[in-house]
Amino acid sequence: MAFTAQDVKNLREMTGVGMMDCKKALEASDGDMDKAIEWLREKGLAAAQKKSGRIAAEGVAYAEVFDGVGVVVEVNAETDFVAKNDVFVDFTKNVALVIAKENPADLEALMACKYPGSDLTIEQVQQEKVLVIGENIKVRRFARYASGYSVPYVHMGGRIGVIVNMELSEGLEGKDEVIELGKDIAMQIAAMNPTYRDKSDVSPSVIEKEKEILMIQAKEDPKNANKPDNIIEKMIMGRVGKFYEENCLLQQAFVKGDKISVEQHISEVAKAVGGKIAINGFTRFEKGEGIEKKQEDFASEIASLVK
Repeated sequence: MAFTAQDVKNLREMTGVGMMDCKKALEASDGDMDKAIEWLREKGLAAAQKKSGRIAAEGVAYAEVFDGVGVVVEVNAETDFVAKNDVFVDFTKNVALVIAKENPADLEALMACKYPGSDLTIEQVQQEKVLVIGENIKVRRFARYASGYSVPYVHMGGRIGVIVNMELSEGLEGKDEVIELGKDIAMQIAAMNPTYRDKSDVSPSVIEKEKEILMIQAKEDPKNANKPDNIIEKMIMGRVGKFYEENCLLQQAFVKGDKISVEQHISEVAKAVGGKIAINGFTRFEKGEGIEKKQEDFASEIASLVK
């Protein structure tokens, strides 16, 4: 019984198992979908799929530089305990290494890459780790910086991972002051969580929306009832400046400085080392951010078991 690419896709959607294993299952069962599912169960992949329905909101955000290539990746697990497991940590570091070396276009391409020291793909090894560890684990997202000078920072054992990427004048890469600057800025990003690199990166539509909100707030404030529009406009522009200071890395107050901005601190370091330093970009991952954790109702769970 023949099968098509659509059959492989359907089996993957039904089971959550990787494409290659779904293809093997259909080959082994002559295209019979039910037998293919049974084949996957026999191979232990169904157990991995059963666990894959569980929410993985713990894990680690890991950052590292490999031969000049900066990588930050988030790999999730169900519990903080597993996130400290050596098998899980090893898997995360190897995934980061593959990202650096193979430059996958997206998550799907990454999962199809060969795992270091194995003939298996990352997706297949991930499924194996689920069975070994006994929890759902999942590579969630990654970022890669191939050019420039990247500095990694991992906060609190993997709660936050940061890569900051800088453009430097020739010969500055090894200077202690530049290395310290990179670490300080990475720590700044971890602590202050800026949305933008610089105020010039904020789109006009975002600022216009912010002004609209601030205008409504100002006009609804009884203290501004008798103030003319031009005064209110000045107040709003001041608050827009505050928006930049809170949300843009270069305009933020430098956390280790004395009333100077990050931008000013970078200029001071650049002057001290006799070169140019610019921030190209950064990526900050915080483990589990944006994942809705399941709220367990213990009483309901017990009731469902005794029905």
